[in-house]
Amino acid sequence: MAVIKAFPGIRPRRALAEKIAALPYDVYSRQEAKAEVEKQPLSFLRIDRAETQFPDDMDMYSTMVYQKARETLEEMIADGSFIQDETPSFYLYDLTMDGRTQTGLVGCASIDDYLNDIIKKHEKTRDDKELDRIRHVDVCNAQTGPIFLAYRRRENLTRLFQKIKQKKSVYDFTCEDGIRHQVWVIADRDQIEEITETFVAIDRIYIADGHHRTASAVKVGLKRRKENPGYTGKEAFNYFLSVFFAEDELRIWPYNRVVKDLYGHTPEAFLGLLQERFIVSDGEAVYVKPKSKKEVSMYLDGLWYRVKAKEGVISDDPVAGLAVSILQDNILAPLLGIVDIKTDTRIHFVGGIRGVLPLIDAIDKNGGAAFAMYPTTIEELFEVSDANLLMPPKSTWFEPKLRSGLFIHRI
Repeated sequence: MAVIKAFPGIRPRRALAEKIAALPYDVYSRQEAKAEVEKQPLSFLRIDRAETQFPDDMDMYSTMVYQKARETLEEMIADGSFIQDETPSFYLYDLTMDGRTQTGLVGCASIDDYLNDIIKKHEKTRDDKELDRIRHVDVCNAQTGPIFLAYRRRENLTRLFQKIKQKKSVYDFTCEDGIRHQVWVIADRDQIEEITETFVAIDRIYIADGHHRTASAVKVGLKRRKENPGYTGKEAFNYFLSVFFAEDELRIWPYNRVVKDLYGHTPEAFLGLLQERFIVSDGEAVYVKPKSKKEVSMYLDGLWYRVKAKEGVISDDPVAGLAVSILQDNILAPLLGIVDIKTDTRIHFVGGIRGVLPLIDAIDKNGGAAFAMYPTTIEELFEVSDANLLMPPKSTWFEPKLRSGLFIHRI
């Protein structure tokens, strides 16, 4: 059973929501974050990336930076930029991109569900990446970045959400990137009870995106438990801010690969090596999307090639059978010498939302080969998580991305 809770959210005053809402803290470099804050002084990056309020030579992990984040949050609450709902509530959050809308439920998930594996993971976290958010949450005494969770659709929730969305939203704005954001408050006790009881019958929830933020929130919760040995389990620190999406609401984009060189092979020799395990089409001037995980579209020497795995190459294993694993195990490692994609500087990654032009530009300029992937499916993500396995790095790219600053959970 999954335990989720309504909470009295801290959220922007209606007139300021568009100005405050910001992309997740980790999609920006330091200079990009600072430029955003200079462009929009109310941006939530002032809190999520408080080093933007200091000179460039300030250590971004300084205690002063985290204290500044808390001070800024408290100032914005005090001056009315943020308001807090009087009663525990859930929230509906719609994101619309290119005419397609996905609806998420904003609430709080249980750290015990994470510890007991009801909340399933598919990515290994790194302590150094967790530490920053641990300190941020702990010092701010609040969770500011929602975790992206998925669950298997429940029809009663779909009907309920449709009913709720017939009312006027509290936020409705479109960002510069064209993404429309709408939010509804769910304060009705009967609706809150129906949502809560429905999740009790769900035995698995999946982290789609935000493994490090989840791990950080859980570790802060465990720290608070040690500091409060008489805790009951009902305290806010036992829960973390999340947005729950039914699996068919989500869209996963491909995570494409660009390799700087051919590991000493000529283009002709490399094409010959590929044909041992793949059926390789004639080169074409125009890009053609891969039709299944068996295919990858490769850009090499000014042409696009459709590279399709032969019989016996595809594995039934949930991880080895992923499109990114087929590429890694049969092309990148054995033919191009890229064994560890996390550390090898000869490879970089391009989110599918950017299209294939960055791939073409990189190869035309520097040589090498680029691979436009078939996207990992949400069902594959579930299968890997259910098997308690880990996906390779850079397996999924989710768009549109949740905005930070629209919902804050006090702990």
